[in-house]
Amino acid sequence: MEKVRIFDTTLRDGEQTPGVSLTPEQKLEIALQLNKLGVDVIEVGFPMTSQGECKAVKMVADAGLKAEVCALARTLKEDVDVAMNCSPNSIHTFISTSDIHMKYILKMKPAEVLRCTEETVNYIKDHGLICEFSPMDATRTKLPFLKKVCKVAEEAGADRINIPDTVGVMTPGTMERLIADIVKSVKIPISVHCHNDMGIAVANTLVSINAGARQAHVTVNGLGERAGNAALEEVVMGLHLLYGKKTNVNTRLIYSTSQLVRRLTGVLIQPNKAIVGDNAFAHESGIHTHGVVYHPLTFEPIKPETVGRVRKIIAGKHAGRHGIKAELRGAGFRLTDAQLDEITRRAKELGDKGKMVTDADLFAIARSVTERGAGERRVVELVDLAVVTGISAIPTASVKLRIHGKEYVSAETGVGPVDATIRAIQKITEDLGRIRLSEYRLEALTGGSNAVAEVVVKVEDDKGNTVSSRSAREDIVMASVEAMINAINKLLIKKAGS
Repeated sequence: MEKVRIFDTTLRDGEQTPGVSLTPEQKLEIALQLNKLGVDVIEVGFPMTSQGECKAVKMVADAGLKAEVCALARTLKEDVDVAMNCSPNSIHTFISTSDIHMKYILKMKPAEVLRCTEETVNYIKDHGLICEFSPMDATRTKLPFLKKVCKVAEEAGADRINIPDTVGVMTPGTMERLIADIVKSVKIPISVHCHNDMGIAVANTLVSINAGARQAHVTVNGLGERAGNAALEEVVMGLHLLYGKKTNVNTRLIYSTSQLVRRLTGVLIQPNKAIVGDNAFAHESGIHTHGVVYHPLTFEPIKPETVGRVRKIIAGKHAGRHGIKAELRGAGFRLTDAQLDEITRRAKELGDKGKMVTDADLFAIARSVTERGAGERRVVELVDLAVVTGISAIPTASVKLRIHGKEYVSAETGVGPVDATIRAIQKITEDLGRIRLSEYRLEALTGGSNAVAEVVVKVEDDKGNTVSSRSAREDIVMASVEAMINAINKLLIKKAGS
């Protein structure tokens, strides 16, 4: 099977994303990664636009890449001369062919466009370079004229003809028919360059390949002017898995390439972006997580490892026990059924409050529950807690505890609500062995005003016995109380067993 060529224009059309500007050194870094990824052509830039573009093309051309290094040029001799001075392997030259472009941009007649096409392609070929020709705004060009300009480019020696859907107005059906028609009209390879204004650039690219085009113009993460271009990651995986076509792309490097481009361009990737988005291989729903735990293909059309990703099980209000168990097992937790039930319940409670439950949240909850020991004998239990604090109010806590089945109440003040609460607890439990707090620390805050706080305490009795405990809650006071009571219980059970 003949492989589909991947023409990557991240460094040229992708850089035309509003707000993106890459230095020559950054372009070289991305080009080296694209070369490793296995793209066939790297369009580095438009040398006529600036000295920086010239330098970038020259640096990449001198890097000894396996990929073809391409520079963009209008059908103007001066553009081509500047591009050739950068030593690329190929020049991608273009001229508008739609009526609206010829009238308002070029201010040229169709005959002049044909002449410029012939002269420029001839000039490039006379200098021994590979030439790719694009009739810009091809999809809004009258078909007879589009075929004519393509034929002129072919007869002048062009190696490839690219059909750009410059403003992204084609539907998959019309795009497929157009490409099939052009493929019959010329003998040289056809490539396609689709914009995403209507959100179907990838679909238009895939059907074009299916119709006989042999090369796809793409950008990493779908970068590009306006709504962007066809995304490399989606086109490649679509070709491989949906159309059974091969490319030279090493798909396992797709995600690392995506992340490099994201970092250097500063353009964030939407979480639900196919293939490379944060949620592309994340599962929360109990039905989905149950399925992928037992057989990934139940809810994953692509193995995450194929594109350099890993599966993520998300704990939230839709989460199920199987998914949470699998996620925690992967992190080294070995849970009883009671512990798993408690962790699942608390994760769902957070989700019901509108909070995204992160891995850090889940692990903090799991540490808290496993350290306490779900279902273990407890001497001291919290019955009620009330806290008052504020600018004019002295922080005060009222605590009701149950010890050996009998309830005790105490109220104390402190420098803050946590201090007041701990003092009240210590006052009640003093007769149990003069237990005091010897260390307190807030170990993890998972982000946001509703973050899960993880509190770690160490308590000591009058005999020098010490134990540590932890708890994780959205409410720092409750986390502190739970950690303190857990520690007291552990110390009392330890003393009883000694």
